[in-house]
Amino acid sequence: MSKFRGIEIRRLESSKGGMVEFFTAQASHETMLVQVPPNTIDDLFVHKTHTDQLLVVKGRFVIVTLLNKQYQYIPLSEDRPQLVIIPPGVLHGAINLSSEPCVLVNAVLRHKPPQARDYIPHKRPFPYDLEAAEAALKNLEVRNQIKNDGATPVSVV
Repeated sequence: MSKFRGIEIRRLESSKGGMVEFFTAQASHETMLVQVPPNTIDDLFVHKTHTDQLLVVKGRFVIVTLLNKQYQYIPLSEDRPQLVIIPPGVLHGAINLSSEPCVLVNAVLRHKPPQARDYIPHKRPFPYDLEAAEAALKNLEVRNQIKNDGATPVSVV
């Protein structure tokens, strides 16, 4: 598990039964299937009443967070099952630079009844660094390749 900027990233627990791998389901008050369309560069938004628990099941995309006037780019992919937990009060958005949609599950934890202002987009105070977002995805691909090949990298940036 890693944690930064109020966001947690957890590898999912799994077990194998024959050829099938079972991943631990996340407790939630509401579960949503979310699709991030291809070539999406979304504005930021913040929710005040719930926690998102996101897991990519098809494709890949980048979650962007804004804290202390800096963007953080968090790559997610179906090839690396991870749960990203976004607590209330964290500005975040989505970037899908792929020509394919990205599908994810959001296991929402409700802390209070939903509010309409939880879903109002916020304008970006400055442009995203799309090269940094693409680099984050490429870095994730390199880590996946190393894991799958069993190779030891000379250096991974």
